[in-house]
Amino acid sequence: MDALKQSADTLFILLGAIMVLAMHAGFAFLELGTVRRKNQVNALVKILVDFCVSTVAYFLVGYSVAYGTSFFVGAEQLVLKSGYELVRFFFLLTFAAAIPAIISGGIAERARFWPQLIATAIIVGLIYPVFEGVVWNQNFGVQTWIKNFTGSEFHDFAGSVVVHAVGGWIALPAVVLLGARSNRYRKDGGISAHPPSSIPFLALGAWILTVGWFGFNVMSAQTLDKVSGLVVVNSLMAMVGGTLAALVLGKNDPGFVHNGPLAGLIAVCAGSDIMHPLGALVAGVVAGVLFVTMFTHTQNKWKIDDVLGVWPLHGLCGTWGGIAAGIFGNKALGGLGGITLGGQLIGTTFGIAWAVMGGLVVYGLLKVTMGLRLSQEEEYDGADLSIHKISASPEREANW
Repeated sequence: MDALKQSADTLFILLGAIMVLAMHAGFAFLELGTVRRKNQVNALVKILVDFCVSTVAYFLVGYSVAYGTSFFVGAEQLVLKSGYELVRFFFLLTFAAAIPAIISGGIAERARFWPQLIATAIIVGLIYPVFEGVVWNQNFGVQTWIKNFTGSEFHDFAGSVVVHAVGGWIALPAVVLLGARSNRYRKDGGISAHPPSSIPFLALGAWILTVGWFGFNVMSAQTLDKVSGLVVVNSLMAMVGGTLAALVLGKNDPGFVHNGPLAGLIAVCAGSDIMHPLGALVAGVVAGVLFVTMFTHTQNKWKIDDVLGVWPLHGLCGTWGGIAAGIFGNKALGGLGGITLGGQLIGTTFGIAWAVMGGLVVYGLLKVTMGLRLSQEEEYDGADLSIHKISASPEREANW
């Protein structure tokens, strides 16, 4: 029976890893559809190569930083490890690799290729795993301190803060240090439109992410016996709430509509295992409102050129998710309890502070030493031709 359980758990978490791996195609197509046509190839290449660099960094350094497990042993010893533990590395890697995929959308259309890969290696190898280990592996005694101070540990079931808020708040300093795309904000105070290149590709990316998210959230149980139907329904309700809120507040703009489900799903990650479905619906609605409102403020009032809106989407909705778990997870609001708002506020604040500091250090040093941005001429030609020497749709004469 033990062997059967281990095999079932291994298959379960493998399926989760595959679903979250597929979400990276969603990141790619969401960015591809949002950027201008001259940057589509770059969007696709970045996401794939970032994932590969993330794999190496997490395998060599990051997983050990977070969980104290090293792969620097012989193959015979690796074989002796349970298949479950090895597949669990794959599952957690897909979460870690989401961080550079998130950042990629914010710095799109003007970031240099190689400096971003260096940033990916540092972030996935060192910055992200430190906070991951604090929250999910009890590292440094932080969770014990939070529990002693507030009565419960910081709760983040599937990564509203650990993955999404951290990714979004790392991206913010990167976006600010890069500066806006050329001619985005005119000297007369006007704003030049940079419309999406393909709404169908944007929608495809959003759908792939949405479907994969049920592996992201549900499989965060990590073993078959801990699967919760509550996580499924809460994820669904938050997705719907985020979509409908973005539809109404965004005045039927397809960009807002297709980011709405992502806002809701980000917000429900932390408390999806303890909220009541009605609480999850409200959390999703708030996230949809938060994304549309803050995306508009970021772009139009504060003039921060965050191309895909990754700070309002992942950074702020992830932050809201950490707090929402402390509100709607409370028994008084139909939740399962075992959580405190104070603990959620402390853990969320710590995650934000760590992410901002990490983003400033990594991207600040790269800007000073290597430079982060394409030249004005390269940006004008587009990242596709400047970096990859090919466009997404080469002009060809028809041979009739």
